[in-house]
Amino acid sequence: MSSFFNKSFREILEISSSNSPTPGGGSVSAIVCCLGAAMTAMVANLTVGNDKYKPVEKEVQALLDTTTALINKLEALTDADMEAFDQLMAAYRLPKNTDEEKAARATTLQQALKNACNTPLETARVCLSVLKTTENLAPIGNKMAISDAGVAAAIAEAALTGVLLSVDINIPLIKDQAYVHQALNEKEALLAKAKESKDKTLAIVKERM
Repeated sequence: MSSFFNKSFREILEISSSNSPTPGGGSVSAIVCCLGAAMTAMVANLTVGNDKYKPVEKEVQALLDTTTALINKLEALTDADMEAFDQLMAAYRLPKNTDEEKAARATTLQQALKNACNTPLETARVCLSVLKTTENLAPIGNKMAISDAGVAAAIAEAALTGVLLSVDINIPLIKDQAYVHQALNEKEALLAKAKESKDKTLAIVKERM
């Protein structure tokens, strides 16, 4: 369990707004998506056990279990994003007085830059999973709370868009062009799929409201 998540919400806000570089945009995006996923879980919890929705209870319970697992992943990724930033800063601080030190620093730095892209990419994948889970819940979740499924979709897409900015800022410094090409292609695909899922969910939500 993340020690960061054991802090009060006020403490998290204070640290996030301080001059500390972490948590930065990647971690904050993961935290925000947790809140979106919490709305998905709430809609599911208001559906399970409700006699009116008995025919879809098993399906909704499975979606609830998935959402809980996704929240746990986002919690871990919040810490992972901070760790990736710390590793990147440590790489920049490595000595570069000799050719050997310069070579070692360059290798470490390139790996740290990839890690600083890999973590937000993974966070974005989880955000997309939150969106897809919400999309599946929207047609069958408790109608009295269906607007909250829309909130979940809007928040999850925003979090996905935000976290991928961490890829944008680090990718220009990576020399491995095969990696760059793959990462940028995945980034664009994630953005497109997220918008599509959000739009579908909001259409369903508005129809059921």
